[in-house]
Order: sequence, then C-alpha cells, then structure tokens
Amino acid sequence: MFTKLRNRFLILNLTTISVMMLIAFATIYVIMYLNVKNDINMDLHRIADYQQKGPGDAGHPGSVNGIPLIGNGPMQGGNQPPERSISFTVTTDSTGKLIDKQSKFTMDEEFYTAALKEALSIGKDIGRFTLDDSRWIFTVKHVGGGEIIVFLDITAQQKILTNLIYTFTAVGLLMLIILYFTSRFFANRSIAPVREAFDKQKQFIADASHELKTPLTIINTNADVLLSNSDDTIRNQAKWLQYIKSETERMTRLTNDLLYLTEMDDTRTSMIHSRFNMSDAVENIILTMEAVIFEKHISFEYDIEPDLTVQGNSEQLMQVVMILLDNAVKYTNPKGSVAVTLKKQNTDVLLGVSNTGDGIAAEHLTRIFDRFYRTDNSRARKQGGYGLGLAIAKSIVDQHKGKIYAKSVAGESTSFYVLLS
Repeated sequence: MFTKLRNRFLILNLTTISVMMLIAFATIYVIMYLNVKNDINMDLHRIADYQQKGPGDAGHPGSVNGIPLIGNGPMQGGNQPPERSISFTVTTDSTGKLIDKQSKFTMDEEFYTAALKEALSIGKDIGRFTLDDSRWIFTVKHVGGGEIIVFLDITAQQKILTNLIYTFTAVGLLMLIILYFTSRFFANRSIAPVREAFDKQKQFIADASHELKTPLTIINTNADVLLSNSDDTIRNQAKWLQYIKSETERMTRLTNDLLYLTEMDDTRTSMIHSRFNMSDAVENIILTMEAVIFEKHISFEYDIEPDLTVQGNSEQLMQVVMILLDNAVKYTNPKGSVAVTLKKQNTDVLLGVSNTGDGIAAEHLTRIFDRFYRTDNSRARKQGGYGLGLAIAKSIVDQHKGKIYAKSVAGESTSFYVLLS
C-alpha cells in the first residue's frame, strides 16, 4: 500500500515538474527562435535595400563553407551590408535566366546557378533551402521585367537553434534523472510518518484486542461455570461472581483510559490552562500516596522547592505526578527507595521521580511511552497494568508543550523527568 502511495506521489511530482520544464524550455526556445528570425529578416532586408542601390562587386580572397571565393576588389558606393553575414544577390530576366550577380565574395558560377535553381523551384518570394551543407534564406524583389534575388547564409543561426534543442534535451533528461532520485528520497520521507502512524494504529488495535481478550475469556469461563451450577445459591457461587466483577472492573479501567487518550487527542486546543502552584500539587499527591508507600515498606524521600508555579491544567498535571509516583512504587524492589524532586531549572520547573529496582534496558527507553508497551508483560500484568499510564502522562506533557523522558541503570534504578514552563 505504501509503495503504491509513494509511486503515485513520485509520478505526480515528476509529471508536474516535467510539464513545467517543458513549458519553460518551449517558451525559451520560441523566444530565441523569434529573435533569430527577426535578426535574419532584418539582415536580409538590409542587404536587399543595399543591393538595390546598385553597389559594385566586391570581396576578399577566401572560402566559405568549402566554396572557393575569388576577390574582385573593394565595393563602390552606398552603405555597407552587415559584415557578419555571408550574402549575395543575383538578377534575372523575365525568363529566370541569370544576367548579373553581386556579392562581397565572388563564388563559382555553378554555385550561383545552383542557388538560383533552388530559389526558383520553391516558387515563393521568400524561402529556405540547403546547399552544400549550408542553410540559405532568400527573398525575391520584382523589378521591371526581371527579379532581384537576395541570398543570406543562416547556417550559424540554424546551428544555434539546433544546439539549443540538443542542450534542452540533455539538460531535461539530466534534470529528470536527478529529480527522480530526489523525489523518491523525499517521497519516502513524506510517507514515513504515515507509515509510522499506520503501524502504530495496527499495533494499538492488536494490543487493545489482546488486552480485552483476556478479561472477556475469564468472564465467559466464569459465566459458564455459573450456568452449569444453576441450582446452587449465590453465596456458593460468589467466587465466580467476584472473578467476573474483577475482570469487568479491569475492562472498565482499560476502556476509560482509552477514551481519555482519545479525548485528549481531540481536544488539544480546548483545554483551559492557568498558572497554578506546582509545589502544592506535588505535595498533595505525596500525601495521598504515603499510606501505600508505608504499607510496602519502601524508603521514601522528597525535595520540593516551595511556590514553584507552571502554566497548565492542574488536574492533568497532578495526574502525571500520580502516574509517575504510582509507577515508581509498583516497580520498586523490596526494601527499595523512591525519591521525588521538584526544582527550578532556569525558567522552567523540573519534576523528577526515581526508584530503585530492576531498571529499564536501553533498547526500551525510547518506547516506554508508547501505548500498551511493556518491558515485562508478565510482571506488568501481575501489577495490574496495561501499559497506558506512561502514554497518558506523555500525552498530557505534550499537550502542555513540555518534555518527559526517562533515564535508567539496569539492575539499579529508574528516573523519570518532566520539564514544564
């Protein structure tokens, strides 16, 4: 599923960029083509206007595109045609016969005749043709009973446009290759959170189903026992009823925790926050837990700085303290110790809850805040936990834009820290 999603995203991205590149390259080419065409037409008309003034033949020795040229001396009179252009003019009579020629260069007679033949075969007043591997453009001026035909070599301009197409093609292919791998990289990164959320949802559903399956099985089994002894008294069946009630209560706690997590996810922006005394809140939680700590014969220490205030929802943050302290008491080794600290750290308030015990392995520290995640399923079930307490604590802290994290030394101790502002 995610491969298809990535491929669709990749195809959409490449298609969009390809169309944009094609439009950009086509626009540049059209603009370039029109500019070259205008320059050619301007040169052609300048030459035609110059030749109509009646200049004499002129040129200098050399060759053009492999055609031997013979110099006849400097041109006489009139303004000079564009020096960067290779051009010549032929004059014909009414039958199309060559009667005169004018050029900066004197070319072979056969070349003039061949050029004239190509121009006449096109049958238009302006056109293009290829002769001796050179591209030429011509224009026809009708004068009297004959014609004056001006020829201009446009090989260089044509090569510029051709090279431009090749360059655009090469650059376009190179960019598509680069964009493909770049888009694939970012497509994978883009769907990574979706994949992670989907995997977490699947794991959440599987874990919730597993947690509900056990009490439902126990309830069903005990109900069968009751039905099989329908004539017995309630007093005699009290044990089975107590099992049913116990498992029902466990299911109730589980569903309440799940609903609480869901409600928190849906009402992140609607919670009412105010500034309250965090020191008093922590001390109140400690007072409620002292009896439990005393019964378990656990050493307990606390260090609370007075009058430390934080911005948030007091009931929710007290629940975080309760979860962490209850968690510490549950997993403290016999005759172990629990310590609670609340101190000011720069402009923030740092809550710490530590306990001695088996600790948490390093590979579990990054996942202990996931829903239903437990490092030791058998021990957690014995303690009556579902793996939701720390997930609830993290959701509350995240809602308050705080930070919660854990440190542990395997076989020695575990510490949880909450940083609030």
